[in-house]
Amino acid sequence: MSTGDATISNPFADPSLRDDEHHFVQESTLSVGRNASLTLGTDSLIVLDEGFTRKEATNCCGLIPSKTKTTKAIPFFNILWAELSELDIIIHYAHPVSKDVVRVAVIEYLVEKPERTRVTTWVSKLLDRAYGESQRNKRIKVLINPYGGKGTAQKWYSRDIEPIFTAARCEVDVERTQFQGHAVEIAEKLDTDAYDVIASCSGDGLPHEVFNGLGKKRDARRALSNIAVVQLPCGSGNAMSWSLNGTDSNSMAALCIVKGIRTPLDLVSITQGERRTLSFLSQSLGIVAESDLGTENLRWLGSARFTYGFLVRLLKKTIYPCDLAVKVEIGTKAEIKQHCRSQYHSRLSMEDRRRISEQPIPLTPSDCEGLPALKYGTVADDLPIDWNLVPYDNLGNFYAGNMKYVAADTPFFTAAFPNDGYLDLVTVDGDIRRSTAVNLMLSVESGKFFDMPEVLYRKITGYRIIPRGQKDGYISIDGERVPFAPFQAEVHHGLGTVLSKNGHVYEGVGVSPSGLGE
Repeated sequence: MSTGDATISNPFADPSLRDDEHHFVQESTLSVGRNASLTLGTDSLIVLDEGFTRKEATNCCGLIPSKTKTTKAIPFFNILWAELSELDIIIHYAHPVSKDVVRVAVIEYLVEKPERTRVTTWVSKLLDRAYGESQRNKRIKVLINPYGGKGTAQKWYSRDIEPIFTAARCEVDVERTQFQGHAVEIAEKLDTDAYDVIASCSGDGLPHEVFNGLGKKRDARRALSNIAVVQLPCGSGNAMSWSLNGTDSNSMAALCIVKGIRTPLDLVSITQGERRTLSFLSQSLGIVAESDLGTENLRWLGSARFTYGFLVRLLKKTIYPCDLAVKVEIGTKAEIKQHCRSQYHSRLSMEDRRRISEQPIPLTPSDCEGLPALKYGTVADDLPIDWNLVPYDNLGNFYAGNMKYVAADTPFFTAAFPNDGYLDLVTVDGDIRRSTAVNLMLSVESGKFFDMPEVLYRKITGYRIIPRGQKDGYISIDGERVPFAPFQAEVHHGLGTVLSKNGHVYEGVGVSPSGLGE
């Protein structure tokens, strides 16, 4: 068949196209088999196959035949791998079997020998479109918490996650954690040049351990920049996956990691007593901390335990007196909205970000000194000269966050960004009306919490909080309980690395001033 005949017979060819546009269509389309073609569309691979058409009985007697569609559109994001074997072109992709579940599927077509050179070029173009600036063939260290997901993490990994990593030609090394804190030891001893990603099949606790293990390394700064820390959601709290991937589905998260883009992440140093740890998610004192940590005995209630704990404390109008000093950088909601607008619009081009991500990370003498020095000192030092410690006698909720979501359907920090150099701080008085407190809780899911007048929302780079009036209580760092004692926090701009869907902002709803949206 001549080139001209091929163009005319192609159902995707537009007869109004110019010659150069016809050439582009020809280069984007492969004729495979006898009655099939593969076309690189705008955002999908278009599969045209007359073999998709088959007669099916649509009633009990089979008297009324129907035909299925002859075309299938596979989003490039779902393409896992493509290759040319000895005889066939083989494409693996993530096929949606429900709203929140994907499974590996394969299409395979015979390729004539004279077409092999052209097909090789076409496959290369397909993979370019499928991966964009994301790294292919990621080397992944998988940590499985055998107690995660009520003991089902291993099952979920084998069923939902491993097939996707295999189809995407990732190199995977799996290790199971044996005890609390084991991931700290694993990450501290890990050769970070041997892997691109550490993926935790767990809740948010294991990523917390991984960041702190990397932070213990001699070259902590290089290690935290070199290897991306991600979550495969298998726990009760999956804030990291919700924020970076917009899902707590195991299979969808696996796909997002395969296609994930390296993204710098602000980390927070927490000093308490003589100890320094890293926080990637949040710190809380007050009703949120108590509603979470104070209801551990009610885990059988699932996510409802938090609501129960919140309502019990709400009815008591519990307050949590403290002394608080904050290094405020952006102090009003109007200024924060302007900051969000600039963050959304300041994204580098794909070419610039790819060039940055491909630059080797140099190892300098300062990189061998562990974590960055603390600009504001520790909680045991004198208060920084420009900080002012003030009493907060009626505190109801102190919540500082680094990621947008703190749980499913809970975008508490809608103005948060992975790498803006700030921690988002929310404080709410504890003596507000009960009906107002309930409305605040309900406003989180709708994304309206930020604009509620009772919510004081600030962008900060550090703080010190000193609880008082209680012998014991709950303080949560990344969902883990720490001693009920004074602590200090300091932000490190872009110290860590994660993978995200877009390489720039968190998923989900954000603050929405006029002219701003996601």
